Amino acid sequence: MNIVVKLFAGARDIVGKNEVALEFESPITIGELRTRLIDQHPALQPLLPYAMFAIETTYCDDATPIPKNATVACIPPVSGG
Repeated sequence: MNIVVKLFAGARDIVGKNEVALEFESPITIGELRTRLIDQHPALQPLLPYAMFAIETTYCDDATPIPKNATVACIPPVSGG
């Protein structure tokens, strides 16, 4: 199962890419994806616990299953004023 994760803001800056592709043997949840991203990119550890995820255009929680060949957006928290 191939999942493309689009990265924005700080996550993109940390990884140095706009997106990463991950391969899984079986269906997974957003929470499992979050863990895999930290495993592959440890520098994301401080950011990912607070990041929102969306499948296509729908925000999801950690229990949400990811459909086959989905595009997932990782949207870190932002601040500004």
